[in-house]
Amino acid sequence: MKTANPTSIHVLGVRHHGPGSARSVAAALEAIAPEVVLIEGPPDANDLIALAGLNGMEPPVALLIYRPEEPKQAVYYPFALFSPEWQAIQFALAKKLAVRFMDLPMKHQLGIASDEDEPAEVKPNPEPGANGEDEPISPKLARQLRIDPLQVLAEAAGFGEGERWWEHVVEHRRDGADLFAAILEAMAEVRASVPPVEDRRELRREAHMRRTIRAARAEGFRRIAVVCGAWHAPALAEDRWPPASKDDALLKEMPTAKVAATWVPWTHGRLGSESGYGAGVESPGWYHHLWTCSGQVAERWMTRVARLLRDEGLDASPASAIEAVRLAEALAALRDRHLPGLEELTEAARAIFCFGDDIPMRLIRRKLIVGEALGRVPEETPTVPLVRDLERLQKSLRLKPDPEPRPLELDLRNETDLQRSRLLHRLGMIGVPWGSIERTTGRGTFKEAWKLQWRPELAVALIEASLWGSTVLDAATARADDLAARAPDLPALTSLLDRAMLADLPASVERIMARLEERAALSSDAVQLLNALPPLASLLRYGNVRKTDAEAVAHATNGIVARACIGLPGACASLDDEAAAAMFEAIHSANDAIVLIENPEHLKMWQATLAKLTGSDRLHGLVAGRCVRLLLDGGTFDAEETARRMNLAVSKAADPPRAAAWIDGFLRGSGELLYHDDGLFAILDGWLASVPADAFTELLPMLRRTFSTFEAPLRRNLGEKARRGVKAGAASPARKPAAPVDFDEDRAATVLPLLSAMLGLDTPEAS
Repeated sequence: MKTANPTSIHVLGVRHHGPGSARSVAAALEAIAPEVVLIEGPPDANDLIALAGLNGMEPPVALLIYRPEEPKQAVYYPFALFSPEWQAIQFALAKKLAVRFMDLPMKHQLGIASDEDEPAEVKPNPEPGANGEDEPISPKLARQLRIDPLQVLAEAAGFGEGERWWEHVVEHRRDGADLFAAILEAMAEVRASVPPVEDRRELRREAHMRRTIRAARAEGFRRIAVVCGAWHAPALAEDRWPPASKDDALLKEMPTAKVAATWVPWTHGRLGSESGYGAGVESPGWYHHLWTCSGQVAERWMTRVARLLRDEGLDASPASAIEAVRLAEALAALRDRHLPGLEELTEAARAIFCFGDDIPMRLIRRKLIVGEALGRVPEETPTVPLVRDLERLQKSLRLKPDPEPRPLELDLRNETDLQRSRLLHRLGMIGVPWGSIERTTGRGTFKEAWKLQWRPELAVALIEASLWGSTVLDAATARADDLAARAPDLPALTSLLDRAMLADLPASVERIMARLEERAALSSDAVQLLNALPPLASLLRYGNVRKTDAEAVAHATNGIVARACIGLPGACASLDDEAAAAMFEAIHSANDAIVLIENPEHLKMWQATLAKLTGSDRLHGLVAGRCVRLLLDGGTFDAEETARRMNLAVSKAADPPRAAAWIDGFLRGSGELLYHDDGLFAILDGWLASVPADAFTELLPMLRRTFSTFEAPLRRNLGEKARRGVKAGAASPARKPAAPVDFDEDRAATVLPLLSAMLGLDTPEAS
């Protein structure tokens, strides 16, 4: 006769984030009174479990397991207040019981090759290949083909979605009587119906869990509680165990990677992502409500909905809340459900509060159904020094991490706001984008507008950035130095210099300046020199607002402007269309930069160079037209001189494609001058009328592109002006067109449809 095993193993199959499961686990643990609690989770973090009982720990939080030499290789194990595993940890810590994680250690999981390279554990395939042999199935494909057990059970119960079935049957429960035995039986049936193909990683995980249970029993623990995902429950039930030798064979000679572990704050919104064992949860805010609400679930929920809508300025009366609760209860009764669930409450809220409008429902979903609660970890949590330095700065500058996007207006004349700006710029330098600049009022003088949002993945970015230094300042300085050493060209260096000065990195600024002057002295690329000017101009113009020393930039700027002016004529010779477009943009941005600097010597040198360019017959029309326009705007050319040059550019002797490019360069982005200057308009009008029909068809795409850059009202006004015609005597004195002789109106009318199409107008009536 066999002797009964004195050890009792209680397998509690749960959903990883579910208030009903958590409540049932808490009740079951009280009834079992275990001596040890084993939880599906990473054994690499066993030393961190005790921190979950400290006062500074507030869920949602997550265990972060990462490779120190490659922090991007990381896995999160999230916990909410309503997570069964979290409640099991809290129970064990409160009772001073042994508590351990039992999943396959992440040091092995991160060390194992990728799914594509890892060999699969293949059982006989019911559909063999054409050669009559079993075809190998990759682990990745095996996981994709696995049947969703909740969906199978939901369909058997008449539910359309597994999520809703589990919520109705499990998460709404307030007692755990016989729940786990039923889950074990149901999952065993579902697993038996799944095609017998499993990937090696899942087999190893379950083997390691069984090994951990065996080890606990060998230590002398007699009552063992096992909290695991419902899917794994049948594999961990003792009467279904395979021989220990088989598990040992699966776990033999696994690759190992060095890993580190810590706790990080998490958010309800991120509980919807699958990471570690974290099955996605569609409604963490609703689940939190179910966990914290002791009674009157529907009434309290609708009260929260009404309060939220009123806070947003929408009507939501107490009478509407009462009516919504009654409607939700009626819907639940019609569906043969003992309590209204989220589906019924959502439909009732949409009908009563939102009048069928989905826009307020988006707010309810984001704020209540999902929620964005951000957890907190205690100071005792082990982490890298960079994280501690950032936490110190956040406290001193009163910048609290918030998972909700929120605006932050900074006045750089205020010392605290200036330090906040520097911190955000330094974090951007090391690849931790906590904030992004939305706008800068007054063209970057005293105001900065940021949008801040703290996302859990920034914790990994901080750990990765710790390779650069132990403080935010040191890390940003080292990162800037590295970027300067690898900068491919002058524009990259000047852009980096701008970022370094915004972040107030004086040591890096000095080294970047030295490299910039060295690169500028050796560079003969005019486009690079021109593109390097805008960031330098911004620093020279606004550097004193941030209390940074921008004088060091002036010397480099002087050299770049001089070299650009010397090399520009040669660089503009014989440009094709693509090169001309690049030169157009470079000249335009460089002109804005030089005007911004307000240095008379720079402006004089620059305008003299542009004037020299306009006299070259070899200059591409696009660049020539832009140079004339810039000289007109800068006051070097008056209207008469501008009209004379346009007249030459679009004369009958001019090449039509070059003339069209000249007009494009002169007018692109701003056609107001053409509308208000009748002389220029008459020149353009006369040129268009003189272009041969075959050449005009060829030029039309370029002209349409030019006029498409104008605002619609301006195009309409130009079309009306073309219809009315230019007043007599309006032409520029540079060209006095003779009165037309034998004017052929029918021939002229043939041009009007094409001109109207070019201007985006309806076909005008012939005048």
